[in-house]
Amino acid sequence: MLDPDTARRITDAVDAAFDRQLQFTAELVRHPSLRAAEASAQDLMAAQFRERGLAVDRWTLDGEALSAHVGYGPTTVAFEDLTNVVGTYTASEQRGRSLILNGHIDVVPTGPEETWEHHPWDAVVEDGWMYGRGVGDMKAGLAANLFAFDAVLAAGFTPAATIHLQSVVEEECTGNGSLAALQRGYTADAVVIPEPEENMLVRANVGVIWFRVRVSGKPTHVREMASGFNAIDAAYTVMGALRELETKWNSDRGNHRYFEDVDRPINLNIGMISGGDWPSSVPSWCEFDVRVALYPGISAADAWEEIQECLRTTDSGAAVSAERTGFFSEGYVLEEGSDAEAVLAAAHEKTFGSALQSFTTPGYLDGRVFALYAGIPALVYGPVSESIHGFDERVHLESVRKVTKTIALFIADWCGVTEPA
Repeated sequence: MLDPDTARRITDAVDAAFDRQLQFTAELVRHPSLRAAEASAQDLMAAQFRERGLAVDRWTLDGEALSAHVGYGPTTVAFEDLTNVVGTYTASEQRGRSLILNGHIDVVPTGPEETWEHHPWDAVVEDGWMYGRGVGDMKAGLAANLFAFDAVLAAGFTPAATIHLQSVVEEECTGNGSLAALQRGYTADAVVIPEPEENMLVRANVGVIWFRVRVSGKPTHVREMASGFNAIDAAYTVMGALRELETKWNSDRGNHRYFEDVDRPINLNIGMISGGDWPSSVPSWCEFDVRVALYPGISAADAWEEIQECLRTTDSGAAVSAERTGFFSEGYVLEEGSDAEAVLAAAHEKTFGSALQSFTTPGYLDGRVFALYAGIPALVYGPVSESIHGFDERVHLESVRKVTKTIALFIADWCGVTEPA
């Protein structure tokens, strides 16, 4: 445990640099790092790592290697447009426990920009909040990792273990970015991921599958509708069957630890739909894209088979097929009692003056990559945010400040520090 003077020096260093931290966060937001367009934001992250004297590793994701892994999610974009960046600090004398500070640079689309009160790429600050697409999910967290690391050094200390600062892609759609970093050999004794988690620690979260359903019909002129078969109408029948599967899975929540009291742990979202070729033609096709959750302990393969069985047995009168288009991930539980959680809890209490709370989330997190495939304690813990994936996404700045202090104290305690003579 850190002594009071060490902790005070580190938290004071966070305060001293907080204006610069917000400026950097705003700069990150102004790089619209949509899927397969993250290059300029990754340029910025790589430059920041180099400025700090970190060893920088930037590479293009290897589709062949990823596709051989059980945690791979099929991608619908070119791998040559997907790059990760890692900055590594290596202690001159390894005495402490190693650490990964992970965050994702990719963001989701804005939707119609005219519906935003503040432009999604302007990073406006108002009434203690910063607004912008990705500011909460999770560029404020990426900046918190970087400036927490800075604070330890600025306070006059040197971490006594290896630290990997990761900026990864594909978190919003496949999880392949963090998976690629793991395949490249980046492991540690713990990982911190400052996703927007309301100043709390994630205890458990769901797995996710993305898939596209295609419903086939028979085209005719609308004057002869009775002799055709409307694929869009049939698609609604298929959607109804999937909703019944969703209800069934939700009714089983009492059998899944930490999900017993979650109102709707299994959310099935029909996120995109298209179909037909002409307003006066009975549509011969309809496609819709689905995201559905699954409980920890349920294999993605088993859940996928149940989805396919639902589609096979639905009486829609149409030919129905499905293909996976992204996430094929399983959920995980952060088991209680780890040393890493204890250190985070102590750092949180020192910063916030209250005990660290944990909760269960029905959303996807890259923590599953480290927990399931490397046995690394994954501490997903981050600031208060609102409207992530929605209009006027925003992050609470005082929460960001305190979370940064917590991460900085965690680095110092977990990795250990030395003070040059």
